[in-house]
Amino acid sequence: MQLHYTIYQFVISQAKNGVKFNLKAANGEVIASSQVYKDEKYCRKGIASVINNAPVAPIEDQTVEGFTPCKHPKFEVYKDKAGEFRFRLKATNGQIIATGEGYKAMAGCKRGIESIKKNVVDAKIIVEAPKEAKAE
Repeated sequence: MQLHYTIYQFVISQAKNGVKFNLKAANGEVIASSQVYKDEKYCRKGIASVINNAPVAPIEDQTVEGFTPCKHPKFEVYKDKAGEFRFRLKATNGQIIATGEGYKAMAGCKRGIESIKKNVVDAKIIVEAPKEAKAE
C-alpha cells in the first residue's frame, strides 16, 4: 500500500549557514524552497509570510514582452538560463520568500503556483532532525 500525502508540508531543515524550508506538495515533491535563515525563528516567519501572501498574490508573467508589473505580493514567472519556467514569490515588501523548481512548460509552472495558492494555508510544519556529523 502506497502512502499519499493529503496536505502540503513545510519541511524545516539545517542548511550550511542556518536553516531553510522546502515546501512539499501533496505528492511529496519539493515545489518551492526558501532562502537560508540564521535560525528557526526567522525561518518560521518566512513560512508565515508564504502562508499569508501566496493565496492573494497575482501571477506576473515576465516571459511576455511588455508585461504589466503587478503590486507585491506576487508570483513572478520567468525563464531561467536553461530555458525552464520558474517562479519566485515576493512578499509585500518585495523580498523573495520562496522560489520554485524548474518546469519544462509554462502550464506546469502555473499549475504549481495555483496549487500553492490553494493548499498552502493548510500546510503542516515539520522540523527535520539535524544530521549528525560523522565521527572520524
